[in-house]
Amino acid sequence: MAEKISIVVVSGKREPLQMAAMIASVGAVSGHEVSVFLSMNALTYFAKGASDDAPSEGPVGDLLVSRKAPSFKTLFQQAVELGDAKIFPCSMAVDLLSLKPDSLESYILEPLGLTKFLSDVEGGQIWSF
Repeated sequence: MAEKISIVVVSGKREPLQMAAMIASVGAVSGHEVSVFLSMNALTYFAKGASDDAPSEGPVGDLLVSRKAPSFKTLFQQAVELGDAKIFPCSMAVDLLSLKPDSLESYILEPLGLTKFLSDVEGGQIWSF
């Protein structure tokens, strides 16, 4: 039976965004049910046309760029397209940032409140970045 993997992403830094995306993509293509909740500083990168050039925390973030690792946005999109991943924007962050749901990347689902997200993912692993 597939395990639930739930990921809450709030960081706007390259390394946590990359790690969250790697867990989502590997989990999804491995047959796990993956749910991602994008909020706070992470959400701005998922507006259509937004850069995926998040600032690095340290040298590993710079190496991700110089060695041309797939971007976190690419990995999240692959998690949706190649596996059973669902990516939700935080309804509060959508409101705070004055985003419209149709202004987000096409693989991002309708906004969801944190209470509903936590209720839906009950019983699985929850990772936070």
